[in-house]
Amino acid sequence: MIYHLYAMVGAVFLDTFIGDPRSLPHPVRAMGALIAALDRHLNKGRARRWKGILAVMVVIGTVFSFSYALISLSYQLSPVVGVIVEAVCIFTTIAAKSLQEAAWNVLDPLENGDIQKARQELGMIVGRDTETLNEPEMVRACVETVAENTSDGVTAPLFYALIGGAPLALLYRAVNTCDSMLGYKNEMYREFGWASARLDDVLNYVPARLTAWVMLLANSRSLRRHARLLLRDARKHPSPNSGWGEAAMAAILGVQLGGTNTYRGVISERPKIGDAVHTLTKEHIRQAVSVMWRTLFVFVVLLLIGGMIVELAIAWSKSTPFL
Repeated sequence: MIYHLYAMVGAVFLDTFIGDPRSLPHPVRAMGALIAALDRHLNKGRARRWKGILAVMVVIGTVFSFSYALISLSYQLSPVVGVIVEAVCIFTTIAAKSLQEAAWNVLDPLENGDIQKARQELGMIVGRDTETLNEPEMVRACVETVAENTSDGVTAPLFYALIGGAPLALLYRAVNTCDSMLGYKNEMYREFGWASARLDDVLNYVPARLTAWVMLLANSRSLRRHARLLLRDARKHPSPNSGWGEAAMAAILGVQLGGTNTYRGVISERPKIGDAVHTLTKEHIRQAVSVMWRTLFVFVVLLLIGGMIVELAIAWSKSTPFL
């Protein structure tokens, strides 16, 4: 586990100071190509739910097997090589800097009065229709995305990296990518994407809740009151996991999230989350990104402490003879 800790810290360092190198090959792009190929060949005819189960099993089996072989070979060469390769692999699963850049891409045109550009940039990171959104609605969508992806794209991969190193972090990212590409509740993907969506819900269950509490711990100045809001609102969201990050973010910022969204012309009414102590403004995008970074820092510190405790406990158990 100690090597996983070294690799995890290295991965966070790389993401914080370098970010996603768009010009270089990326494992998630390879995952996307494999998922798209399986979608084209299997998502037709009968038994689509079973075909969807097969598709997600093929994806995670391929990703886990390849990454496990790569990491094992790297550690056989030397522990230093192993940690470096594992750190790079974990680095590809987290996206804190990319999340910040995506938020800035919406914030910058809003600050310059270019509403159309802001709508276009927002459409790159959310699933809802953005063509007619006004400024407060765009701010809400951006804040909700930062809140949700603080877990999905930042802390959850690190959680699984601590447990099982890069192979498990990449497996998590593979499932998350399957869900983002196949987990739609429409006629084409309702059955074929069922397994991807359910497996993503299962893998995010613990990280989403853990992240929400760490978010409060790292950012709240009124922990007891914000904890009550979190427990009150987290389960209102139609997703079993997304509501935790959004409820924590809403409590910290003192804003209200949720409301009316439109997806491909279909109106969806989402429950209101949080109390509208403040009206949503452009500054809340900046504040949400700051909340994400502080959450990441405290989350990493807690994972390091937890990992060291486990490592010390294992060492102690090996050194203590059975009576």
